[in-house]
Amino acid sequence: MSLKLFFLLFLSLLPDSVLSDPRDTEAALICDTNNTASMDQRRPFITNFSATLEAVSPLIARQKFATVINGTGNTTVYTFGECMKDLSQDDCNLCFARLKTQILRCLPFQRAVRGGRLFYDGCYLRYDSYNFFNESLSGQDRTVCSTGDFSGNRTIFRDNVLKLVRNLSVETPNNDGFFVGSVTRGNTSVYGLAQCWEFVTGAACEKCLASSVQNVTSCAPKKEGRILNAGCYLRYSTKKFYHNSTCASGQGNGGVILAATSAGLALLLTIAAVIFFLRKRVLRKRQEKKQLGALLDTVNKSKLNISYEVLEKATNYFHDSNKLGQGGSGSVYKGVLPDGKVVAVKRLFFNTRQWVDHFFNEVNLISGIRHKNLVELLGCSITGPESLLVYEYVPNQSLHDNLFGALKNVRQLRWDSRYKIILGVAEGLAYLHEESNLRIIHRDIKLGNIMLDEDLTPKIADFGLARLFPEDKTHISTAIAGTLGYMAPEYIVRGKLSEKADVYSFGILVLEVVCGRKNNPFNQNSNSILPMVWSHYGTGTLSEAVDPSLRGNFEAEEASRLLQIGLLSVQASAELRPSMSAVVNLLTENHEIPQPTQPPFLNSSSTEIGRGIPSKEYYSSKHESNTQSTGNNMTESWVEPR
Repeated sequence: MSLKLFFLLFLSLLPDSVLSDPRDTEAALICDTNNTASMDQRRPFITNFSATLEAVSPLIARQKFATVINGTGNTTVYTFGECMKDLSQDDCNLCFARLKTQILRCLPFQRAVRGGRLFYDGCYLRYDSYNFFNESLSGQDRTVCSTGDFSGNRTIFRDNVLKLVRNLSVETPNNDGFFVGSVTRGNTSVYGLAQCWEFVTGAACEKCLASSVQNVTSCAPKKEGRILNAGCYLRYSTKKFYHNSTCASGQGNGGVILAATSAGLALLLTIAAVIFFLRKRVLRKRQEKKQLGALLDTVNKSKLNISYEVLEKATNYFHDSNKLGQGGSGSVYKGVLPDGKVVAVKRLFFNTRQWVDHFFNEVNLISGIRHKNLVELLGCSITGPESLLVYEYVPNQSLHDNLFGALKNVRQLRWDSRYKIILGVAEGLAYLHEESNLRIIHRDIKLGNIMLDEDLTPKIADFGLARLFPEDKTHISTAIAGTLGYMAPEYIVRGKLSEKADVYSFGILVLEVVCGRKNNPFNQNSNSILPMVWSHYGTGTLSEAVDPSLRGNFEAEEASRLLQIGLLSVQASAELRPSMSAVVNLLTENHEIPQPTQPPFLNSSSTEIGRGIPSKEYYSSKHESNTQSTGNNMTESWVEPR
């Protein structure tokens, strides 16, 4: 028998395994719409909701569960999150990162929502307006069955499911609230997992799982069933979906026979498993190299490649003293090349799924274009232990740093500088959208991605989320990615991406620069930037919205024009927003500015407030486009909090 055949024989005895799988498949989203709160309660509730989301993530990264309370009285928000205990910390982080963005589909007080629960197969997140931490069962609990039926003997299958879930309900409370198991009888195997949430212990855990046993059997003969309770989660499947290298498992008759096999066979199986995992890892590395092969050829031919060792030394081995900042995709360091040229070096994070796309975008899209208002890509390293991107060094940091960050008290941006910055950003976007040989949508225009050089000329940076836009399409359909507060309503609600999404982001940026305050997507009261500017526009007092720190040192008419251009760019309807070339003309010529329609922070037919977007119903009824989608659904779903 050949060695290959020998290992195949033993591998055939191994259960199905999943490598680096955060199990981020959605099981159910449940929005609680029983809301009777007043408008005065809703506004601070949204602010508190945002604060709890920010506080949950570091706790998850440290202990894989989190309990957070924020606020007082009727505006208090209670939030809980937890990963399945068999997940690694990395997989837990990946699962929860996606979970955190998707819970926003249950945005507080949109369509009277006051709470939300989102179940993934690997993690769970819930927020509500009352203390649910002692709750094991509720009226919102769900039983979710798969669509496909088991094709074998359904009687045996149903019996196996019942035996399995009963075992899980008994063993889970006695094993720190978590247990996995399987039952095999009549050549039919069923696998299961049960977990009580961290705040549910003892009798409450038993009560929750007892209810699960009663409900989950209604799914058989479906191949899979899930119980999604307030205090626990239970799942069975015909496929092994969990990682149980350190977990006990219940066994049927087949399991007893297998457990009685010799220690020698167990050792051989272990060796075979190790070889199997190593082989999978090698194949995965080969696949990554294949994906990057074409890009590597591009890099070598364009002479962009700089050795990793050169860049490592240029940054003093990425010393913290040279660190310029950190974003959603990587850290940036100041470096000095051997020829004395000062550069900025970005180290891409490998623990995100977007790093290959990010690297490809920066090198493949941006290396071939030049404009005074775009940060220039000077080179990259793709063959070292991590991917590096090398940009021109921009000494005055980001626009955010200058307006709201560390440089706010060092340098006051005068009115003429602010006008120059807004015009430069508009010209850079017009070049990307209409003037370059490629039609590029940036997708993440914000204060933090606008760098300022020595004379405060703005330069658009970070093209990791950029998309090449087909010339013959009016829009493409894609999963959302970007920064809350800057994303256009049609993009958030329907995933419809066009250059008008960048125009909306630009409009928000204009309002922030002129008014000297940040747009808060979770707090759209009358003092927030969009309602405030719109109110001044209605009363003809736009100049009163200008940043008070300027102490009146600005031209009132010029400021009013800028704010009106900002409102024109953030209209709810993408079709009504101007192109960026039209914006440049309005900024450089004394043309009459069209009258903007109301921004999407609060519509006249609804009292919905939140995240700066109208409801799906409002948007589809008033602003639906007749254009056709390309169907090019992208894989990322990343929303960076501000």
